Amino acid sequence: MSKIKVLLVEDEPVIAENVSLYLDNNDFEVSGIAYDSEEAMDQLKLNTPDAIILDINLESDKDGIDIAGYINAVYQLPFVFLTSYSDKVTLERAKKVKPSGYIVKPFNEKTLLASLEIAISNHAAEKNHDLPKLNYEKLNNHLISSMSEREFELSQLVYDGNTNTQIAEKLFISINTVKTHLKNIYLKLDANTRIDVINRLRELMLK
Repeated sequence: MSKIKVLLVEDEPVIAENVSLYLDNNDFEVSGIAYDSEEAMDQLKLNTPDAIILDINLESDKDGIDIAGYINAVYQLPFVFLTSYSDKVTLERAKKVKPSGYIVKPFNEKTLLASLEIAISNHAAEKNHDLPKLNYEKLNNHLISSMSEREFELSQLVYDGNTNTQIAEKLFISINTVKTHLKNIYLKLDANTRIDVINRLRELMLK
């Protein structure tokens, strides 16, 4: 529950499985794999992730760039393109939907993970720019069960788009301790995903 949930939209099963393995072995968990545009739309609606990795060519009625436009309009989630295409026409179309990253196949695990981490962090910073900063007292005034100072500290790091490993490193605590604190934070904010936590924090700061 405490990992960052990623939807993988990829029509090549072997690549999908490899990417899934990379993510699940690190700070992420694959919330679902969609092999075409219809499955992607269903996953976004029924199992909304924290971030998305999108192939562009899906051999279906809509390609990854079409899905990206829909994500921007409805969900405002960070997404990274993972594709074999780097021609000028495709790049110009991709620019219009403002991806948080663009990775050209073949790729390696480190490039994928780094791009995804940066995408999530930058997206959080952009979304939070015009919102009030988190305030410990104000937050607890709106919660039935108050957060501890340590839980608030973790909430701030989640709010800023940090992964579990980044949080552990910054606070000099173990991953298991991070997960324990996050479980309590999720309960206190009535959240099921990272994006739920972030949206709930934004909502409370605007009250």
